[in-house]
Amino acid sequence: MKPIYLLIYLLFISFSLQANDGYKLWLQYYPLTSGNELYQTFLGNVKTGDQSPTFDIIQEEIKLAYNGFYKESYPKANVMSLDQPQLIIALPGQSEMILRNVSKVDLEKLGPEGYLIKKITADGAEKILISGNSEIALLYGTFRLLQAAQKNQPLPNEGMVSVPTIERRILNHWDNLNRTVERGYAGFSIWNWHRLPRHIDQQYLDYARANASIGINGTVITNVNANALVLTADYLKKTAALADAFRPYGIKIYLTARFSSPMEIGGLPTADPLDPEVQQWWKDKTKEIYEHIPDFGGFLVKADSEGQPGPHNYKRTQAEGANILADAVKPFGGIVMWRAFVYSEETPDDRHKQAYNEFKPIDGEFRDNVIVQVKNGAIDFQPREPFHPLFGAMPKTPLMMEFQITQEYLGHDTHLAYLAPMYEEVLQSDTHVQGPGSTVSKVIDGSLHQYSMTAMAGVANIGTDRNWTGHHFHQANWFAYGRLAWNPNTPSADMAEEWLQLTFTTEEEFVQPVKKMMLQSHEMVVNYMTPLGLHHIMARSHHYGPGPWVTGGERADWTATYYHKATEKGVGFDRTPSGSNALEQYAPAIQETWGNLETIPEKYLLWFHHLPWDYGLKDGNSLWDGIALHYQKGVEEAWQNILTWEEMKPFVDPERHAHVLSFMKIQSEEAIWWRDACLLYFGQFSQKPLPEGVGKPAHDLEHYMKLNPKFVPGI
Repeated sequence: MKPIYLLIYLLFISFSLQANDGYKLWLQYYPLTSGNELYQTFLGNVKTGDQSPTFDIIQEEIKLAYNGFYKESYPKANVMSLDQPQLIIALPGQSEMILRNVSKVDLEKLGPEGYLIKKITADGAEKILISGNSEIALLYGTFRLLQAAQKNQPLPNEGMVSVPTIERRILNHWDNLNRTVERGYAGFSIWNWHRLPRHIDQQYLDYARANASIGINGTVITNVNANALVLTADYLKKTAALADAFRPYGIKIYLTARFSSPMEIGGLPTADPLDPEVQQWWKDKTKEIYEHIPDFGGFLVKADSEGQPGPHNYKRTQAEGANILADAVKPFGGIVMWRAFVYSEETPDDRHKQAYNEFKPIDGEFRDNVIVQVKNGAIDFQPREPFHPLFGAMPKTPLMMEFQITQEYLGHDTHLAYLAPMYEEVLQSDTHVQGPGSTVSKVIDGSLHQYSMTAMAGVANIGTDRNWTGHHFHQANWFAYGRLAWNPNTPSADMAEEWLQLTFTTEEEFVQPVKKMMLQSHEMVVNYMTPLGLHHIMARSHHYGPGPWVTGGERADWTATYYHKATEKGVGFDRTPSGSNALEQYAPAIQETWGNLETIPEKYLLWFHHLPWDYGLKDGNSLWDGIALHYQKGVEEAWQNILTWEEMKPFVDPERHAHVLSFMKIQSEEAIWWRDACLLYFGQFSQKPLPEGVGKPAHDLEHYMKLNPKFVPGI
């Protein structure tokens, strides 16, 4: 080989060894800092319980982590050491050491999925025990121990005990059978239906492993805009193969049910939920599903919304629609998750009020295995929304939270927006339905109304991109969702720090500035998109880029002008008693606070009030100047993120650093696009100059209105 070619080859090999495409997510298992042998003895001498698929996974995970942490060959002879193991991972009945050191009462407190990690001294040596009441609990505990090792976190003397607050912690995939993903921005669907059931792709196992590592225990693999074909025999065989692959990781499969399935694949003339033949069809179909998937979780249903069929077609209530499926899955232990995203076929006076008006009157009419799935806000996953008024309003019907992890309205895959602060803002909002302290988190964990079951859903941002989520930092939203589903009171700052430590490095010079950047990123996006309570001003249909001028068309409430109502007199949606009175759906304390211009948080100002352009904000600026300055602040923050990230180059592998930097530059450019387009549009109504310090648009309004990105993914 010629010297020049040899040099090129060696450089290629060198770069390849350094390359990191992000596929390993937060399970990097990179070498621990020099001299850190804290966990080496324990991880090198392991005894687990009886052989099973889940125990096999536990053993392989420890091997993988050990090799990554210490860059040595794992001492395989000690994986199942029966002599002097230092790490014992077992169910109580599988190890006398567990029974001698953990009380029966403490084990009972763990429930079916909680785990404990405890240090003990036995046989003259320090040991670590991981125990729980199921193999899956032990898997969760193993991941937690390995994460502590990666973070160089000493195990507390009192040990660690963790029990999930939410029973069902579920990802909702909006994946279609043709492998497109509605609101998906990271490639195609990872489910390759054509190859199933004969081939289980490695990515399916890696997907299950990643979810188990953060406590997710369920997945809805098909779009809520459902295709009835998924309930046919051919697709049930394919789904069963996925269920078999996921089971050792503790993940149940759920399916979306199209309400009209009895007609589309059953040949019936109606799907009326009160028709006996329809009821029997669902029972027969459900029995067939459980024959394929004995631990099938149940159905998720979107009905009477955006063209989806539902009980409205037969003048039935949402409860009557949900109960027919609930009766079918009840004998098998299944549940029905019935989405509250329902609004009139004709444009209502205020979309904000529709779900409440539909569901509040039928509180208590649902079967006990139905849980109503409610979006975090009443419109549609906006960059910021006040909490949905249904939370706290249905004490007799379990409600579950639906967050959107994929960034439909937040810049798709290229805009960095760490969403945990938004999730936290909603979860810690006080509904006041039972006085102060009646937070949304207490509604969904069941403690406020003593719900019989609890759940949380997150609309997934996962696709075939090698890094799974398009933007490397969007992995953090998947990670944070899992952590919050386990415990809705987990601080967003803690999750950001943990994700950074697991995914990149524990170096404080990296972690602290990047954590700060992450924690500010959601507010940054709100600033350059929808400040001070503006909402739904994105481009039509694909929701990519600004579109405050969008008006007309099939429905008024699918337009921007319906929501901002900008005129020469002012801007904003009046939801007080002088307007739509959507405020009436909240508790009196909320009505009083948000209805009063002196006390409403300004982040919700234009959500509930229509105000003149010269209205005085609390900082002394006029409303117009305040809007403009928020847009400018978002632009400046996006640019500052580039500078921060460039300074982090010594701490990050070249591939991921360059990838993130490229996306940050796109975000910075598009923040300017948002600022200029929106201020030009609203400026024609305010007739006021831009305040000092706000950048002047590079083009006129007509230029921005003509921009029409083609083939935006995820529609």
